[in-house]
Amino acid sequence: MLRWVREGKIRVVTTEGGKYRIPYSEIKKYLERREEIRAVIYARVSSADQKEDLERQINYLTNYAMAKGYKVVEVLKDIASGLNTQRKGLLRLFKLVEGRSIDVVLITYKDRLTRFGFEYLEEFFSTMGVKIEIVFGEEPKDATQELVEDLISIIASFAGKIYGMRSHKKTVLVQGVKKLMGELDG
Repeated sequence: MLRWVREGKIRVVTTEGGKYRIPYSEIKKYLERREEIRAVIYARVSSADQKEDLERQINYLTNYAMAKGYKVVEVLKDIASGLNTQRKGLLRLFKLVEGRSIDVVLITYKDRLTRFGFEYLEEFFSTMGVKIEIVFGEEPKDATQELVEDLISIIASFAGKIYGMRSHKKTVLVQGVKKLMGELDG
């Protein structure tokens, strides 16, 4: 119980003797919440021409949530690289987790949430009492293109920091990597 008090999961009244009293309203609220698992659906694609896939993710996750008996409180979607940390949907998800407004995050694949550092997010969410459910295991093989795009983004970012964002050297380096990646695919 002390952990719940510290985590803000339950509100208590402290008596003069330093003892805790739990109001009935808090017990009722907790019991009602225990029956209902609040879920957020999070879907992401890297470009606007993949909107069909975005809708497919949302539909699948909605059906999954219904089958599990979850109450979907919000559907979040982003059209951006998995490397982009300033995605509106992702930032909203953090607010929901911090506010303890949800119990579970539903995603189709690990990389829909983030390309790198998934374990950090999973650990942070867990400390806030939120579980991440990955509906599918591994990313399908056609995700290679998105990984290549992410690799090029990383190289462009570092080259920009080394040579300057408008530098000719940066442009040549990025074009060379794109050409090399194209040759590896063929």
